[in-house]
Amino acid sequence: MIRRYTRPQMGELWSEEARLGRWLDVELGLVDVLAERGDVPLAAARRLRERARVDVARMQEIEDEVKHDVIAFVSAVTETVGDDGRFLHLGVTSSDVVDTALALQLRDAADLLVADLDGLRGAVRAQALRHRHTVMMGRTHGIHAEPITFGLKCASWYAELGRDRRRLATAREEIAYGKLSGAVGTFANIAPEVEAAVCARLGLRPEPIATQVVPRDRHAAFFGCLAIVAGSCERIALEIRHLQRTEVGEVAEPFGRGQKGSSAMPHKRNPVLSENVSGLTRLVRGYALAALENIALWHERDISHSSVERVIAPDATIVMDFMLTRLAAVVEGLEVRADVMRANVERLGGAIFSEQVLLALVRRGVSRDEAYRWVQRHALVGENVQARLAADPDIRRHLEPQELATLFDTTHHLRHIDALFTRALEGDDGAA
Repeated sequence: MIRRYTRPQMGELWSEEARLGRWLDVELGLVDVLAERGDVPLAAARRLRERARVDVARMQEIEDEVKHDVIAFVSAVTETVGDDGRFLHLGVTSSDVVDTALALQLRDAADLLVADLDGLRGAVRAQALRHRHTVMMGRTHGIHAEPITFGLKCASWYAELGRDRRRLATAREEIAYGKLSGAVGTFANIAPEVEAAVCARLGLRPEPIATQVVPRDRHAAFFGCLAIVAGSCERIALEIRHLQRTEVGEVAEPFGRGQKGSSAMPHKRNPVLSENVSGLTRLVRGYALAALENIALWHERDISHSSVERVIAPDATIVMDFMLTRLAAVVEGLEVRADVMRANVERLGGAIFSEQVLLALVRRGVSRDEAYRWVQRHALVGENVQARLAADPDIRRHLEPQELATLFDTTHHLRHIDALFTRALEGDDGAA
């Protein structure tokens, strides 16, 4: 991933030094377990722990010649430890090391993303509570529907992000599996108990049934989960973009001192941060599709998945890390314009209360179709709707003006807000 979207901690996790360091962790973990079993001299295992080093430049020199990265890695490490290097890579194949190390990286990346997600959820929750009773228009099809509150909108985001957190925690567990079962998964040269012991040292579980690789449905589930989380981010970002439109104007992204919105038009204040999140979501969805296509491999393994994962593993997690933290900052610094929200509620002259009038007429014995037509002919005008309805002789036969007036009140629509908040926030178990 380009530096523009790479935050330091996640970027470091995917550095070449970190990747090869995980390979070394797997190799040395295997040596330690074999030494405990008497298959490798304990003194040799201790010396390997003390001396084994990863030299990225030297490995690359060897790889230029042998055209195989794991062979180059083992050879480069062996040069740092002398004769004890013969105890490295005993009984395992390249994918044993690569897949197990990748599980470590994806697991640790997931931990960073969970922390990011908690940060975003915290910002959303704070806005939800702050604007619990800030009345605004609810919209369907982009058209005014009935009143809601901005806090309720945020509470909906919060509940979804809680589901995302649980999904991500599950994906983290499902990806944290290693394998040391050899060339075709039969434990021809490594005992299952050795694999289990090495995985336990690394904080992983042993893959129950592997081929030469850990089955890629695990990876597809992980990247699919990231795509869902990204979709939730886009849902929030897209809403902020819409609400910031000049014709709506109900919220605005943070805009720093000295910031400029356009090279040509000084008046511009664009929702560029949210647009950025929307754009990056497309990448994460694409990575998920690539991961799905990696599930089917020839027989016990081919390497068609390998080139894909070298790109999507760092890129998807780095981009997701950037998106979550960027969106958290947007939500935290969001300018919420309650006065504009109230003005927009009143914009259609009371037409947004049409359902209440319709239901009142139905309860007085008017057929629904007839009542609908009576109300619609005034509501579509979108001006002085209450007065127009009160003057309609058809409606006056069933509803007195005083009773009609009671139907034009947002409190009816918002009377369950506190109960909804209890369901969305106070009953939350997203952190569990």
